[in-house]
Amino acid sequence: MPFEHGTFAVSIFKLASKLPENYLELFAADTAGMLDQVKDEPQIGWVSGRHLLESKIDEETAICGGHLYLNLRKAERKIPSVLMKAICKREELVYMQAHESFMVPSNVKREIKKDVIEKHLMKMPPSLAGVPVVVDMTSNLLYLGTGSTAQIDNFIAFFYKTTNIEPRQLSIGEMMEEMFQKTEADLPVINFSDRPDGEITPGRDFLTWLWYYSEKEGGRVSLEQFGEFDIMIEGPLTFAYSAEAQGSAETTIKKGGSPQRSAEAKAALIVGKKLKKAKFAMARGEDVWAGTFDADHFTFSGLSLPEGEEMDVHARFAERIMNLDIFHHAMKAYFTKFYETVKDIKWAETEKQLQKWALDRDSY
Repeated sequence: MPFEHGTFAVSIFKLASKLPENYLELFAADTAGMLDQVKDEPQIGWVSGRHLLESKIDEETAICGGHLYLNLRKAERKIPSVLMKAICKREELVYMQAHESFMVPSNVKREIKKDVIEKHLMKMPPSLAGVPVVVDMTSNLLYLGTGSTAQIDNFIAFFYKTTNIEPRQLSIGEMMEEMFQKTEADLPVINFSDRPDGEITPGRDFLTWLWYYSEKEGGRVSLEQFGEFDIMIEGPLTFAYSAEAQGSAETTIKKGGSPQRSAEAKAALIVGKKLKKAKFAMARGEDVWAGTFDADHFTFSGLSLPEGEEMDVHARFAERIMNLDIFHHAMKAYFTKFYETVKDIKWAETEKQLQKWALDRDSY
């Protein structure tokens, strides 16, 4: 599963309170049902993090490396559309021959389709999909293995149904409230060119500033408990206007070995676009975290973690979750640096430097 090895998508959440002592019993009470009970309506429930067929949830199956590890599984039966059309067409031909007709009335077509579903649906194997979730009960953080808005919304609703706790996703708004007791509205509108559109887009402002900070100021932050980190923004790069109604609203630049140095990237900045999505690499010595940052949704895809040293399955899993926790703290440190920069009394001067960086940057 994604959190155990390789790259993965992740959204980070803070739990408003710790899981209750009987949390395993709560999740076990909302487990996914038997697959032979799946019909035309999706069946949703918890299964272990080990695989999507393990609906038993206890210390052995749902705890890995000291963390709660589950999947929210969705199972449903569907007749493939091509097969459905073929069977319906066959039955319609039978009807036309029996009635010596050249057409099938619409109400008869509906009845044929209904009969086809009743006769054939249970012959279809259920399709399975799972969204993995890890709860670090020491830090009270939750890591969800998706960046899909629909999957996130469904997960939050089901997690709340099970635990009566609503996870709160890491975002600009959440960090402003938690760290500075402010709201997004307390952030200034940042203009990286002389063509402002006047809208606040804090995620894009943060990512575009991060690009500037990495190129012009070294991109370094220091955390007392974790050491020094450096960050670099890489391509592909996706730019967009804050108000997506001006010209070509979105531009993605992939070509060449260094899209961030391209003339297209410079042009996007000059006309007032900001980074909406970009790849990044964050390093602490030889340890590297890399992936793609979606600034609008504050989610990460294709995320890779530093190479671990542990060989035992549980120890290796705990090490990977520890590296996720370090990544979470480092991102918050970069946001702290961003906040301190835009709230500094010299911000007007700094904003001019941002615009100069965009206008004068080398490109090819």
